[in-house]
Amino acid sequence: MANKFLIVVDMQNDFIDAALGSAQAQAIVPAVVDRIRAARMDGETIIATLDTHAQDYLSTPEGRKLPVEHCIKGTEGWKIRDEIVEAMGDAILLEKPTFGSVRLPELIGGMMEEPADTTIELLGLCTDICVVSNTLLLKAHYPDARIVVREACCAGVTVEKHLAALETMRSCQIDVI
Repeated sequence: MANKFLIVVDMQNDFIDAALGSAQAQAIVPAVVDRIRAARMDGETIIATLDTHAQDYLSTPEGRKLPVEHCIKGTEGWKIRDEIVEAMGDAILLEKPTFGSVRLPELIGGMMEEPADTTIELLGLCTDICVVSNTLLLKAHYPDARIVVREACCAGVTVEKHLAALETMRSCQIDVI
C-alpha cells in the first residue's frame, strides 16, 4: 500500500506537439520528466492517464464539440511522449474515454492506506480540461486526502484558461504548488 500518488495526466504526443499541441505543452516536458524521476526515487505510486478515442471520434458527443481527431488508440498521437514513458518506468497506465476518469478514484482507493495520510499530486495536460476534471473527481472522492496540482508541470489550451483552471482548483481547496 502507498500513500503518495503522482498522476500524470495525458502527456500524449497529440497534446504536446501534434493535433492539439502547443508551445506551452512542449515547454513543460522537461519539468514533468524531472518530477516523475523524483517521484520514482521517492517510491511514489505513478499512474498515467491516456485520453483514448476510437476511429469514430468525430461522431461522438465530444467529437462534435471538439472536431479535431486526437488520441485515436494505437496511433502515434495517442502514445505518451517517449522521454516521459522512460521516466515513468513501470507506471500504471489508465485509458480514459473522456476528460475525467471515473476509474481513477477507484484505482487509487484500492491502494490507499488512509485518506487523511494520503497525498495525490497531479500534473499534465490540459490544465483546463483533463487535469481539472480528474483533480475535482479525486477531491470529491477523497476530501480528507491532500490533493496537489504542480503548476509548472501543467499547461492549458491557452495561458488564460490554464490560469483560470488553477484558480478554480484553489477555490475547491486543491493545493496548487
